Amino acid sequence: MMRHLISAADLSRDDAVHILDTAEEMARVADRPIKKLPALRGRTICNLFFEDSTRTRISFEAAEKRLSADVINFAAKGSSVSKGESLKDTAQTLEAMGVDAVVIRHGASGAPYRLATSGWIDAPVINAGDGTHQHPTQALLDAFTMRRRLVGRDAGIGQGLDGKRVTIVGDVLHSRVARSNVDLLHTLGAEVTLVAPPTLVPVGVETWPCEVSYDLDSTLTKSDAVMMLRVQRERMNAAFFPTEREYSRRYGLDGDRMARMPEHSIVMHPGPMVRGMEITAEVADSDRCTVIEQVANGVHTRMAVLYLLLGGNEPAVSHTRPTTGSEESK
Repeated sequence: MMRHLISAADLSRDDAVHILDTAEEMARVADRPIKKLPALRGRTICNLFFEDSTRTRISFEAAEKRLSADVINFAAKGSSVSKGESLKDTAQTLEAMGVDAVVIRHGASGAPYRLATSGWIDAPVINAGDGTHQHPTQALLDAFTMRRRLVGRDAGIGQGLDGKRVTIVGDVLHSRVARSNVDLLHTLGAEVTLVAPPTLVPVGVETWPCEVSYDLDSTLTKSDAVMMLRVQRERMNAAFFPTEREYSRRYGLDGDRMARMPEHSIVMHPGPMVRGMEITAEVADSDRCTVIEQVANGVHTRMAVLYLLLGGNEPAVSHTRPTTGSEESK
């Protein structure tokens, strides 16, 4: 593993598969009465969040605590950032406190890269989402979910997503999730198609390793997974489509459209969902929708990333039953 995780594009196929396989090991911990490992005991991890978050922040915190790390949660609101403190000064403050890793979410694209390469802090940096750029752990948990559903929990070990067809639908222009998934899924051998209104397709998308379509219905019948994206109004400064009703009619996923998908295919969403906009309640609550699985798998995947960046070379999970009073049973 590399020292930092800034972009999904930085991961080789071997790196990505290794993370997914380690996440399978971590998932076994969730079946134990005590869902905790001593792997990062004595390490301090700071969750540095300059943007609001629910799933990502709580998921990272749960992953860190299950690995027995000490956790510092930093939110820009209520901190010295609101008084004008710079990212550099914040980073140097954390460095002085001796943190062992930083998980950062920031509204500015490139902020995690700047933090990792500036020399302000001597600790691994994990990108938890930066502007409209990247969200690598989201792409990893999505790939983990696809591999479990489409390949199999045990059959998927050591495997990628070769030949699987994934359709990503919606606000691609403002989506760091779409960019990260295109990079990672291509690395794992999947075929990716982006579907969006022309106004929500990024400039230069022709250089991405994917296909682009403006017709959702034509792609559904050949999709193994359909990932719906939220329309990110908070990042929009113009009218990108006429009305919500028009957008939903052309690019929303309802029961009729889901019925045209292959029987084995799944519906995904990174959350938060806007029911009635990009996805109907019927689809969101169906057995084919993996939204809740993605949340659970996010903890396993982030445990794997944290362990591989901060842990040793020993197996993360012991397959022998711990004896009474052992390190793991404490």
